[in-house]
Amino acid sequence: MKTLSNDNIYPEGTRISARVNPGLPLIIRKYYQRIYYCEIVGDESHSHLAYFERELIPPATVSTDQK
Repeated sequence: MKTLSNDNIYPEGTRISARVNPGLPLIIRKYYQRIYYCEIVGDESHSHLAYFERELIPPATVSTDQK
């Protein structure tokens, strides 16, 4: 029997950024088997981007300023 893992620290819908491109705002759409599947904010037409937790910048340090 499969059990779902609840070890994720970022819930779905969280705005976040990746370490490789901190200027690109992302939103978490799904968490599955220790991988976060994210979309680019405002551009849902692209495929999901997959990241491990260590590759993400915590939301408290992500800038939300829109210029």
